[in-house]
Amino acid sequence: MRQGSNSEKNYRWIREVLETIVLTLLMFLIIHFAVQNYRVDGQSMEPTLHNQELILVDKASYLFHSPERGDVIVFHYPLDPQVDYVKRIVAVPGDIISVVGETVTVDGVTLNEPYINQDDPGNPFPPLTNRIVPPNDYFVSSDSRQWGFVPHQNIVGKAAIIYWPFGVNNFGLLPNVDSVFAKVHQ
Repeated sequence: MRQGSNSEKNYRWIREVLETIVLTLLMFLIIHFAVQNYRVDGQSMEPTLHNQELILVDKASYLFHSPERGDVIVFHYPLDPQVDYVKRIVAVPGDIISVVGETVTVDGVTLNEPYINQDDPGNPFPPLTNRIVPPNDYFVSSDSRQWGFVPHQNIVGKAAIIYWPFGVNNFGLLPNVDSVFAKVHQ
């Protein structure tokens, strides 16, 4: 009788170990496919993101909804897909965008962009007027004037959390900028 009890305990122990291993592997796969870390390279996103900060990128959210104006995204650079960039979406498919100097207008609404670095020496790109953002493309910060729109398939995901270093003007979260785009049609 005692031997049957020991084999039952061994069976339960082996089963628990196997369940733990399977659950751990499952969690690892879900996290691997849903989240990615990224190192910010450069100052172009200041004051929102700083050079060498580490962020977590949510790779799954755009499976359920489209990117929105104001989202900070990581994407494969359209001219060299081996290089990743981090930028803010300013205009989405169907929007009419104009950028003249430092003034950005989306669908006739001039944006007040508090996330722009006021110490930046200015905008070196020629004016862009009344360009319609094509289907499945996005206009990101002023860089889209230099190299064009970002195709949806190039988007890796949405920047979600700044996890290192903590506390350099961030507290871990990216600021909500919905008010910047509130008057632009939804």
